[in-house]
Amino acid sequence: MRVGFYQFNPIFGEVKQNLDTVFNRLMKVEADLIVLPELCMSGYQFTSKEEVTVLAEEVPHGPTTQRLIALARERSMVIVAGLPERDGAHLYNSAVIVGPSGLIGCYRKTHLFYEETQFFSPGETGFQVWDIGPTKIGVMVCFDWFYPESARTLALKGADIICHPSNLVLPHCPDAMVTRSLENRVFSITANRIGVEARGGRKPLTYIGLSEIVDPRGAILHRAPSDREDLHVVDIDPQTARDKSLNGYNNLFRDRRPDVYTV
Repeated sequence: MRVGFYQFNPIFGEVKQNLDTVFNRLMKVEADLIVLPELCMSGYQFTSKEEVTVLAEEVPHGPTTQRLIALARERSMVIVAGLPERDGAHLYNSAVIVGPSGLIGCYRKTHLFYEETQFFSPGETGFQVWDIGPTKIGVMVCFDWFYPESARTLALKGADIICHPSNLVLPHCPDAMVTRSLENRVFSITANRIGVEARGGRKPLTYIGLSEIVDPRGAILHRAPSDREDLHVVDIDPQTARDKSLNGYNNLFRDRRPDVYTV
C-alpha cells in the first residue's frame, strides 16, 4: 500500500486557490492514501466567529469535499483533509475522509486548541475507524495528539493507520507521534503545514512543518523539512500493525490491565 502526505502553505481564505494547488500536485502522484493538513483550504488563524462562518462548509455538499471526492475518483485514492465544517448553528474543526465512491466519513476535532475554543464547538463524533479496503484508518486532528487516549482508542478499535491532519505550532508533536505509534503498534501519518499567519493584530503563528510517516515500531519512514513544501509517499504493509506482540512473552494489548487503570 502506498501512503503519504502533502505539506504546503495554504493562503488564508483562498479556498479555490488552495484546492487548485492540492489538485495540481496530487494529480501527479500514485498513492492509495494521502493525508492533508488541518483546515488546509481555509487557513487557520481566524479572527472572529463570523469569519469562520463565512469559510465553513457543509459536509459533503461544500466545495472542498466535492472537489476532493472528484480528485479521489480521478486518482483512485483515499484522501483525508481538514476543513471548517458548518452543521446548522454549529461550527466544527473537522476532517473528511473521501474516496472514489464519495464521502467515507467525517471526524470532528475532540480537543480544541487555543483560540479554536472561541470559534468551534468541541467534536462529538468520537474516535471512529473506517475500513477502506486494504486497511483500517482512524483520524485525529492536531491537538488530539496531546491526549494519549485518542490514539489508544483508535488502536483498540482496530485502526492500522492513524491519519493526523495538523497545523502544529508547538515543537513536541513529531517526536511524540513516534511514541503514539510505538505504544499502539500502528502507523501514523501526520500532515502538517508550513508558513506563518499573522492576522488581525494577533501573535504570529509559525507552523513547524516536519510532517512524517511513522511505522508500528516507531521508525520514522520519512520526515519533511520544517520550512518547505513536501509531497511524499512510501510503501507500507498495513498488516504489520495487526501484530501487537513485542516478544514471545508480551502482547501489547493482551497485557493491558484496565482493572487497575480506574481513576
